[in-house]
Amino acid sequence: MLPKGDSQKSSLSSRRQFLQRAVVSGAAAYGALELSRSAHAAGSDVIKVGLIGCGGRGSGAAANAMNAGKDVRLVAMGDVFADHLASSREQLKKMYPEQMMVDDQHCFVGFDAYQQVIQSGVDVVVIACTSHFHAVALKAAVDAGKHVFVEKPVALDVPSIKLAMAASEEATKKNLSLVNGLCWRYDLGVRECVKRILDGQIGEIIAIQEHYLRGPYGLRERKPEWNEMQYQLQNWYHFNWLSGDDFAQSLIHNISVTSWVIGDIAPLQAWGMGGRQICVEPKYGDAFDHQSVVYEYANGVRIFGYCRDIPGCYNETSDIILGTKGRAFMPGRPQIEGEKPWRYESSGSKANMYDVEHKELFESIRAGKPLNNGKYMCICTLLGIMAQLAAYTGQQITWDQLMKSQLSYALPRYGWDVEPPVKPGANGQYPTAMPGLTQFR
Repeated sequence: MLPKGDSQKSSLSSRRQFLQRAVVSGAAAYGALELSRSAHAAGSDVIKVGLIGCGGRGSGAAANAMNAGKDVRLVAMGDVFADHLASSREQLKKMYPEQMMVDDQHCFVGFDAYQQVIQSGVDVVVIACTSHFHAVALKAAVDAGKHVFVEKPVALDVPSIKLAMAASEEATKKNLSLVNGLCWRYDLGVRECVKRILDGQIGEIIAIQEHYLRGPYGLRERKPEWNEMQYQLQNWYHFNWLSGDDFAQSLIHNISVTSWVIGDIAPLQAWGMGGRQICVEPKYGDAFDHQSVVYEYANGVRIFGYCRDIPGCYNETSDIILGTKGRAFMPGRPQIEGEKPWRYESSGSKANMYDVEHKELFESIRAGKPLNNGKYMCICTLLGIMAQLAAYTGQQITWDQLMKSQLSYALPRYGWDVEPPVKPGANGQYPTAMPGLTQFR
């Protein structure tokens, strides 16, 4: 249990609300940044940004990018839905009238919109679209020589994560910055707590407990004019082939922190469980509503992860690191109990971690000192994929087995006339994985 008063009640759910806190926190935390303009992407006084994905998270990420400095300009936008783009463009223009420079010719709609954004003369690409497309868009951006911010998860299956791994290596070769949306890595309090853990303040790590317990988010009721592909992309958080389920969308944040404290190494194996008990209506798609995973490491450490998205239940987002000399509690207001107690005290206004991600990305571009999150981005994504495969199949999965997985959610082609890989049954409900019956591939 967390120390009294520190239970995190759905602490990250607001991330997906359109532009929430982005403008205010950016101005308060950073004010006027001192800019070194000698080394940015195009050698000019402006850094041009293209946005791929204009929903709530994409629009928020665009705001975070513009909060990183007055020299940042949003100049191109792309989405599969024209109304998402139009709404985002209108609101961003009201909030950033001097930096929002997207004209009609640089608004791209369709499944190839990501390619058009990348080819539109931008320096930086912000990728925050449906997770299914992250790896392909990342590879295309790096191939084109662009700096990248890409949301988590960067992939949903092993073949796609191998694309992302190759893109990360290519970004290093090309001196490109690559920042990933595992945002707790950019929280100042979490950073300080992790530093203390790595310095031995709680002794040797014995075990770690992760929780991401929340209600459902991002639900969209079907409209009569939508076909099946349109509906699933509108309601994509609830379809496994588009989102990777809750391990990839939520618990991955906790996975990122706990992987960090043990050195971002691969576990020997994992097993898990889960199912769909309450959220069975068609609007919940084919996703599970509760899941858990146990990772086993060579040094004896075990990580226990729990996620749940059922309405009307107790909510909490937390990481509890158990050591031989104490316990650490994150995120929220990080603290340590034990031989050397400590509690994080921020100096001045609290920096918004979503802004910090972009602040450090753009600072690296200006300074000509590339920042690359590729290693932990990929291993944390793989841990999420491993958990999902273990829970869906009901099998114990080794790391070697995971890396040989051939399961791919990629479709031969994309279009509104394409049939999605999962369809509702006669009762309107979508079939889901059945542990013990679903096979590992």
